Amino acid sequence: MRKVIAGVLIGVMSIVLIGCGVTAKTIKQKTQNTRPDVFTEIKNDDSPAQGFVTLAIKANIKTPLEGYYLFESKDSMCGKQCYPFIINISGQAESWKVDGQKEILPSYDKDGKTSHDPEAGKGIKYVLEKKIQLRAGTHKVFLRLPNEDYFKELEVTLREGKTYTLEFKPIYKYKTQPTRIPAFKKGIKEYEVYLNNMHI
Repeated sequence: MRKVIAGVLIGVMSIVLIGCGVTAKTIKQKTQNTRPDVFTEIKNDDSPAQGFVTLAIKANIKTPLEGYYLFESKDSMCGKQCYPFIINISGQAESWKVDGQKEILPSYDKDGKTSHDPEAGKGIKYVLEKKIQLRAGTHKVFLRLPNEDYFKELEVTLREGKTYTLEFKPIYKYKTQPTRIPAFKKGIKEYEVYLNNMHI
């Protein structure tokens, strides 16, 4: 009986380890640039060229100030001057580092109750805003926050001649004291994604 249980446990552990290995391999592949010709960063608001679309990419995150976490790693980007966002679109990867701005939002509302704003409190806000031009069609988009060990993958279909905004809105993990509400100091849980203000 013990041998059977041990065998089952080893089998389960092997599956978990294989799954982690596949995930790590996928993440590594997605953060490497395998195609340099998928998109070009642009600065203007001109209409896209024939066969192309314009895509504005927006993402943000708020982190605590540097040194907030106990035993914080010296490699942590929380509260540092720059914060990296890695974007991969159909094989072309870019690591965009964003300068942070100190942000202090009230922790209590006008009635003295705990604010339900997930970004209430003192921290550093990082806002990514990039505009690119790429060919119309269906593209796989991969977003990674290396500091948070978080990534998200999705697929978008973009029609020729159109202008789109792809926005990643952060959902934070919950704190439990004094009220159970999302709080940026607990770290990112996931991103909700919107294409031209439509949830996808």
